[in-house]
Amino acid sequence: MTDDLAGAVDDVLDIDAAEFQDRVESEAEVIVDELRDGTFDNPQAILGLEYEFYAVSEPRPDARKAGGAEDAGDMPTLKRVPRRLLELIGFEKELGLHNAEMTVSPQPMNAHGLAAQEAEVKARLSTALDTTKAEGMRLVSDGMWTIPPEGETASSYLTDSVEDRGVRIASNMSDSVRYHAMANTERATAAGMHVNAPHVTLDADTVMPESLITSIQPHYQVPQAVDLPDYFRYALRVAGPLLALGVNSPFFPPDLYDDDADPETILSDAWMENRISVFETVLNAEHDTAGKVRFPRDIDSVEDAVRRIAEDDTLVPMPVEEGDRFDDRFAHFRLKHGTFWRWVRPVFGGPDRSSANARIEFRPVPAQPTVRDSVAVLAAFAGLMESLPRLEHPVAELDWETARDNFYAAMRDGLDADLRWIPNDGQETSDFEAVYADLFDHAEAGLQARGLSDEEAAKYLWPLRQRARHRLTPAGWKHEQVRQRLYDGATFEEAVHGMQREYVDRQRDTLIEGSFADWVDDSRLAGSD
Repeated sequence: MTDDLAGAVDDVLDIDAAEFQDRVESEAEVIVDELRDGTFDNPQAILGLEYEFYAVSEPRPDARKAGGAEDAGDMPTLKRVPRRLLELIGFEKELGLHNAEMTVSPQPMNAHGLAAQEAEVKARLSTALDTTKAEGMRLVSDGMWTIPPEGETASSYLTDSVEDRGVRIASNMSDSVRYHAMANTERATAAGMHVNAPHVTLDADTVMPESLITSIQPHYQVPQAVDLPDYFRYALRVAGPLLALGVNSPFFPPDLYDDDADPETILSDAWMENRISVFETVLNAEHDTAGKVRFPRDIDSVEDAVRRIAEDDTLVPMPVEEGDRFDDRFAHFRLKHGTFWRWVRPVFGGPDRSSANARIEFRPVPAQPTVRDSVAVLAAFAGLMESLPRLEHPVAELDWETARDNFYAAMRDGLDADLRWIPNDGQETSDFEAVYADLFDHAEAGLQARGLSDEEAAKYLWPLRQRARHRLTPAGWKHEQVRQRLYDGATFEEAVHGMQREYVDRQRDTLIEGSFADWVDDSRLAGSD
């Protein structure tokens, strides 16, 4: 492959798509054979976590004017992270030049494993924050950035591109050839490359608008691969309620809103988790009713899961470097899996036969205000995956269509969504207290089943219980912040930017050791534990 990006894209476009797909399908049969031999059975309960951040300028802590007004020249504006800096802090590049991703070491699902994952995130993030601070920037854990780089608009930052020898290159995208190639293949129209949300429309020539958003992605390893469809069924049914607890993206950068949209209308129509719509509209063709990015259907068998990935639409075939690892036997399949964009998806992997595993990657939840909040989502998902299948919980009988509707209702309305659930008594309900009492009880029971004490399980779930108890999510907090600023006379841009400044300020004090509950006014938490 050539050294320059345009040349690298040209090399990718020369790959024979039919030959690539033939390799994927033959490798899928390798996985199916190994599944039948029990290779992917791995009775250890293992958890994993991917954690995305974006970088902003590090504002001075004293940069507030008298009376509490924000200094517009000292806002936490988006920053491009030098590649050498990512290597130095041990983070991986993501789509945009402002993005960074941490992949946490897999750990056993027990008290020590959860503690180890939380400690690893804190240790690596603390070091990264110290290092980036020396460069005048800070890593932020948030669902969507709202303040563009200094002197630029969000629209120009997300849509700027150049043509190099006939190849379209996004100016602010990382050197990930796959993403650049998507704008240059004959099948470029298979990706929407636009953003469509209430009062926001943005068209681009590349998939760069997807870099607006960041997420956390818990992984749960299934003990017996043949049981993956049962676990997957439950994962789809908890997706809506867990997303409702985690919503954190109610606002776009102000310059992306339509000129004729007034602030009150924007607030009243705002979706609580715009990250979902961004990912779907940027990467799905406009008139594709199924879409590459979607809420997936239930799986009939573990072989069905493998073949769904193999048969998924291939937008950009990529060159594959094959090595001596066990999962290099299906390297083309693994590469294709990287663009199997489902909100919940199965994963098959492992560097050697002894560690080969089948797992579920849970992708709906945006990045959270603090590490403790992020680990709470991981613990809740893992606890539910541990307890619901084991107890044959009746929510498995919830119609798939209802589970899907729950998911998109949570996207729009967060904890105000009308969610349907089937608790232990087997009677479908939309009562908020009944839904979340059952959800948390089983998440806690699942953690306890893996050896956590009552106190340890309660500690991990406490940040999410607080959100449900007080009906306040990070998205709701942001909504209140913007509304109050508008009430006090700010323009919409000032209100959104002021909210973002407050978010970064509060995160500075709580990211490593606090939780989102620490941000909430005492009056909102009256009577809390």
